[in-house]
Amino acid sequence: MLNDGRDFSHWFRFLSSRSSGPGGQNVNKVNSKIELHFNINKCTLLSDDEKNIILEKLANKINNDNELIIIRQTERSQLKNKEKTIESLYSLIEKALKPVKPRSKTKPSKASINKRLDEKRKNAEKKILRKKEL
Repeated sequence: MLNDGRDFSHWFRFLSSRSSGPGGQNVNKVNSKIELHFNINKCTLLSDDEKNIILEKLANKINNDNELIIIRQTERSQLKNKEKTIESLYSLIEKALKPVKPRSKTKPSKASINKRLDEKRKNAEKKILRKKEL
C-alpha cells in the first residue's frame, strides 16, 4: 500500500515458474519464481496524469499491453517472492509519482575557480617543459 492509502492489489496478476535461484534440489521441484503483472490502464485508482507519468518513467519495465512487470526469484519460498514483488511495485510507483525537485542554479565559488585555474597553469607548465627537452 502506498503512503496515501491506495491499495492496488485488485489489479495484480501473478505467474509462477521454476526459479534458477538458490535452493539446491528444491529448485527442480517448486515454482518459486514470481512474475507480477500490473495493468496500468485498467487501474481506476490512478488518474490519467499519474498513468502517463508511470508509463513514461517506467517504460523499460512495461510490455506492449501496458502491464508493469516485476520478477523476483531471490527467495526459496513463493510467498516471500510474492511479498518482494508487491513491495517493489509499490516503491516503483511511489518513486515514479514523486515530483522531481527543480535544480537551482549555482555559481562556482571563488576558491574552486582559482583551484581550477591553478591546475590549468600547472598542466601548461608541465607540457612546456616536455617540449624543451626534445
